[in-house]
Amino acid sequence: MFEAIAFYLFAVLTIAMFTITVMTSQALYALTAMAAGMIFISAFFFILGADFLGAIQIIVYTGAVMALYAFGMMFFDTTRNVVEKQTNPRIVFVLGVLAAVMVVAIFVAPIVSDNIEALYPINSQVGNTQAVGMVLFTKYLVPFEVAAVMLLVAMIGGIVLAGKKMDRSLTLMAEEEIAMIHASNERHPEKGEH
Repeated sequence: MFEAIAFYLFAVLTIAMFTITVMTSQALYALTAMAAGMIFISAFFFILGADFLGAIQIIVYTGAVMALYAFGMMFFDTTRNVVEKQTNPRIVFVLGVLAAVMVVAIFVAPIVSDNIEALYPINSQVGNTQAVGMVLFTKYLVPFEVAAVMLLVAMIGGIVLAGKKMDRSLTLMAEEEIAMIHASNERHPEKGEH
């Protein structure tokens, strides 16, 4: 009875938090609601007795990923409207096909790898952490590696975009400083000669 009540309570709270994440126009509200939703997801693991996965959900997703999102939000101006430029439709098509292939690989890999599970049977006497490691690096190895590559590509893209924005900011600051020096020299020509 307790598990059923806890499941429905956390299900409603999780759906509410992710609805706020998707529907709000404020970046701070979206980040806060997303962090709360991820904490509520960890409650499902605790209800199922997977304490290790619940703790990993809180530490990795709520801690590390939300810190990464918050760090990324500092680099982007979320108040301005984004105008998309589709310069080359072939690139969009190729990226769409690659994304579709990766999604299919993620969902098909566990089904195909049932034979691998027969090669590496999971011992029921090992602990939760060991069982997660065995399953993760045998049956779900392909989806795990694909997710790691996707996170790496996203991180590199964020760094590149942040670097471009930083270069533009520094250029604008230098131009403003030069303009201020010229304006000061025009007002006080005797100081500019020294």
